[in-house]
Amino acid sequence: MRLSVFLMAGALLLAGCQSDQGDTAPDYGLAGYDPGAVEAQRRACEAKGGEFRAAGMVGLMTCFTTPPDAGKSCRKSSDCSSNTCLARSGTCAPISPLFGCNDLLDAEGRRGTLCVD
Repeated sequence: MRLSVFLMAGALLLAGCQSDQGDTAPDYGLAGYDPGAVEAQRRACEAKGGEFRAAGMVGLMTCFTTPPDAGKSCRKSSDCSSNTCLARSGTCAPISPLFGCNDLLDAEGRRGTLCVD
């Protein structure tokens, strides 16, 4: 008798552990995650003539492109389609985006240093 009461109590306790989630998968914080997103970004980058590769200290995948006016003479950032005029050479940046520390000319032609990682 005691054994059957003990078994019945154990079964009830285990039944209380059952989930009412049905067929829904648990949410591990990945809602909206698209496993094909990186590949789609790579294809879009290459379609516009870019190179998709790791960049910066973290190594995030980035699309690098060559601006149409790369190497053109400039005196301020607005002279370049990428808005990036290199101060030392006085030319538009050869690649976009630029990583590292670079001396640039701003919209008014003032020299400054920009560091991007």
